[in-house]
Amino acid sequence: MIIDLLSNAARYEPLHPRFKAAFDFLRDTDVQALAHGRTEIDGDALFALTQVYETQPVQGGKLEAHQRYIDIQFIVIGEEHIGYAPLAGQPPAEPFNSEKDIGFYHGDASFTRLTAGMFAIFFPCDAHLPGRHLATPAHVKKIVLKVAT
Repeated sequence: MIIDLLSNAARYEPLHPRFKAAFDFLRDTDVQALAHGRTEIDGDALFALTQVYETQPVQGGKLEAHQRYIDIQFIVIGEEHIGYAPLAGQPPAEPFNSEKDIGFYHGDASFTRLTAGMFAIFFPCDAHLPGRHLATPAHVKKIVLKVAT
């Protein structure tokens, strides 16, 4: 897991061959104007999912993880707390859904506050619990870049 500001994203571009294109998309696109849903960047190798929602309480959420994709979650508007835990040793809450590339897990997470202009990178070894709040719900617009491993 990596958490930082978009202004520092160039530091992480060497970690994966598609990271530069992913961060260029965030820097060069009017992300405020992006409509809800999928935006093609490089087919299934790299695409963006724009989400708008109200954050939910930490309680009741399940950790999630992916096998085929790395998530780069970028906050456009608002703030959320996002949970993280190493995937290793997390008990599955249900069987992994290969078609949707998502698994849900029981377990405890450490939470970090993300605000507008910040991103988090979650690799397949990282379980995460996005879209949460500790006290008061917040309105969030987020772009999740899906980067094929």
